[in-house]
Amino acid sequence: MRAVMQLLPYESVLYFGDTAHFPYGNNAAETIIQYSLANAHFLMEQDIKLLVIACNTASAFAFSTLQDQFLIPIIDVISPSIEAAIAQTQSGSIAVLGTKGTIRSGVYKQKILDLMPQARVVSLACPLLAPLVEEQWLEHPATRLIVQEYLQPLKKSDVDTLILGCTHYPLLKSLIEEEMEGQVKIIDSASACALKVEEILGNQQLQSLKEKTPHFRYYVSDDPERFQQAGEQFLRSPITHVQSHQDTQISVFSV
Repeated sequence: MRAVMQLLPYESVLYFGDTAHFPYGNNAAETIIQYSLANAHFLMEQDIKLLVIACNTASAFAFSTLQDQFLIPIIDVISPSIEAAIAQTQSGSIAVLGTKGTIRSGVYKQKILDLMPQARVVSLACPLLAPLVEEQWLEHPATRLIVQEYLQPLKKSDVDTLILGCTHYPLLKSLIEEEMEGQVKIIDSASACALKVEEILGNQQLQSLKEKTPHFRYYVSDDPERFQQAGEQFLRSPITHVQSHQDTQISVFSV
């Protein structure tokens, strides 16, 4: 959302975070699809023009289902990251960091190999990183130790490009860069996804007029106060009001 707001400052954004069911990476595929459908129906009721599945696990398991169900443009956070990684890699060796669910799905590896059959893909499940970000332990010594442990296998490989395959991980980008000693190009899914949003809005002539004042609305499924604190850290700007919506189920946002 922050990347979209920076790149497209005239677009209004409605955000929903499934704070009651986090983390998604440990859920079964059927559960993720069910949550995603319920949430998308809620967002469609708000008369949105484009939907972003701002969660790698939901993108991995529910993207095709949502595309089949709804007519508006739908963007996942996986495909833009893969396109950016393939454009960046020199050696053809690409690493993916993600939740257990995302890595278990194999979606990154399969899509990379579909576009670049000669690629070598190293997939690493990092289930502790998203909860650490939620706790705002970005500079905590424990976080540094855990990042070091997860990235150890990459230091012995020829990987030159690293995809942050979870929308929480960009907040740890500087720590990951430091641990990898600048030896890899890091693909931030947020930036890649925002560029895809800009492209599709332009191609389909859906851009908002520059004369319009954008509006931002926030919904969560549990604990609005906790979300507001974490959300302001993610956005690096104040959030004035968060609404609780108990009937929606998975973390996505729409433009």
